[in-house]
Amino acid sequence: MSQAHPLQSSPPHIVFDHLGKHYPGAPAAALQEVSFTVARAELFGIIGRSGAGKSTLLRTINMLERPSAGQVRVDGVDVGTLDEDGLVALRRRIGMIFQHFNLLSAKTVFENVALPLRVAGVPRAEIVPRVMALLELVGLADKAQVYPATLSGGQKQRVGIARALVHRPEILLCDEATSALDPETTESILALLRDINRTLGLTVVLITHDMAVIRQACDRVLVLDQGRAVELGTVWQVFAEPQAAATLALLRPLRLELPVPAGGEFSNAIHCAHAANASYASARANIEIQAYVPANG
Repeated sequence: MSQAHPLQSSPPHIVFDHLGKHYPGAPAAALQEVSFTVARAELFGIIGRSGAGKSTLLRTINMLERPSAGQVRVDGVDVGTLDEDGLVALRRRIGMIFQHFNLLSAKTVFENVALPLRVAGVPRAEIVPRVMALLELVGLADKAQVYPATLSGGQKQRVGIARALVHRPEILLCDEATSALDPETTESILALLRDINRTLGLTVVLITHDMAVIRQACDRVLVLDQGRAVELGTVWQVFAEPQAAATLALLRPLRLELPVPAGGEFSNAIHCAHAANASYASARANIEIQAYVPANG
């Protein structure tokens, strides 16, 4: 589990203020009164089951989805008020990676990463060193001239990460970026994202349906359920003392995985494991009881 590190006391990087989203003809709102903040250089996770509103929420940050109510503010600016030129400038400050890698099969790794710079009219003399530095960062400097068909899934996602960083963004959005990968590859991609977060001071917002991803990567986590924010806290808090039924449902597939220390600490580790399991069981029982107890007792 990733233990939260101290975050800066500066103003929040991203603010969600009573955000709502309703699609015409839909029986229920996709997002309802969602409010929270993301600190600068934080690795922030958003988790929920399918249909909870995760992707919709993530895409309001760069206005790929426009909210029906409320605001999203980046560095204090309501991004919903930006004109087309302002949105172009905003989106160059925000990189994005997806579950599907969206690489052009007829172009080399280098050409795929360089493409956004070429579209933006950046001179080739600037493109080459920038792209090669990014390929070095993601561990693919030796793959610059190969084609995507020869790459593994993890390598393709690394190309996607390099491409997302090519405009030197300050925010990186990750839309289920590891859900198509095997566990070992997922772990390596999450390690890369943590390294990028630390090395570049990047604010990373990732969405997932997998609590194991949250545990490995994030500082804090927001739990979404049916378009509402039902729980928010550090990863340690949410795992140790879950408060919402949706959180418990997401945690249920995870078995507690504590390392076994050497020597005489074994019995203490067993005691800690039992205590953690007891805390989880108690929280689950309380929530399940409350679900059946009328409000007036």
